[in-house]
Amino acid sequence: MSDFVILTDSSADLGADLVAQLDVQVLPLSFTIQGTTYHNYPDNREMDPAAFYAMLRQGELATTSAVNVAQYTEALEPLLQAGRDVLVLAFSSGLSATYNSSTIAVEELREKYPDRKLYTVDTLCASLGQGLLVYLAAKEREKGKSIEEVRDWVEAHKLNLCHQFTVDDLHFLKRGGRISATTAVLGSMLQIKPVLHVDDEGHLINIGKARGRAASLKALVDKMEITAIDPKDQIVFISHGDCLADAEMVAQMVKDRMGVQQVYINYVGPVIGAHSGPGTLALFYVGTER
Repeated sequence: MSDFVILTDSSADLGADLVAQLDVQVLPLSFTIQGTTYHNYPDNREMDPAAFYAMLRQGELATTSAVNVAQYTEALEPLLQAGRDVLVLAFSSGLSATYNSSTIAVEELREKYPDRKLYTVDTLCASLGQGLLVYLAAKEREKGKSIEEVRDWVEAHKLNLCHQFTVDDLHFLKRGGRISATTAVLGSMLQIKPVLHVDDEGHLINIGKARGRAASLKALVDKMEITAIDPKDQIVFISHGDCLADAEMVAQMVKDRMGVQQVYINYVGPVIGAHSGPGTLALFYVGTER
């Protein structure tokens, strides 16, 4: 196996078991709720996601913070000192300053450690979309590819990483400025659910709407059926905002309709969940276009 580290951040929403299986390292982002700041580790050691979503349902507001330059330096420098090369796969620059922090840290550390290979990639992905890209990069590394080959593979394929999702409570999108207050109120009254995706610039974009929850979940799978590349031969990732039954329903739909064999399900972590709210459901796969 090629001897380099793949490091990502906790926006990738990978669970601790999968992080260990893939042999990747995860830098925790932070979130603040009820006046206390927590770190979002893959093993949820500081707060269980179910408890986080229970607070949101009770009306608590959460804020989030990007990884800063000092945090990247603190995570990367011991690896470089130990003689390891590092590939950073960072949260979309269209949604966070995390990638920008990584570029500053990487440039500074390259000067300090000229014999080491150190790269950062803007994944233009979020949640388990970023997680799926990290998963696929780790699989390329397992094939014995060099750090440059894996970096180039990620750059070449990241825009094939499709993000289709819906939310259950429009007021979280209103707070984030994604929709107007009028749209949120009327949409809630009429049970209109938005269908969104992450575009080629890594931004969150509303691409449609459905009447009712069931229709919105079906719309995600409909889109996948149109754009997925060889779905029966790929692993599909699904993340959820404390709505596991809905995630399992979508998983069954992609299995029944497209012959998908492997599905990985995990929570939408607090860093993204703070902005999308309880009931968020997201479907991630490799497709012809986002």
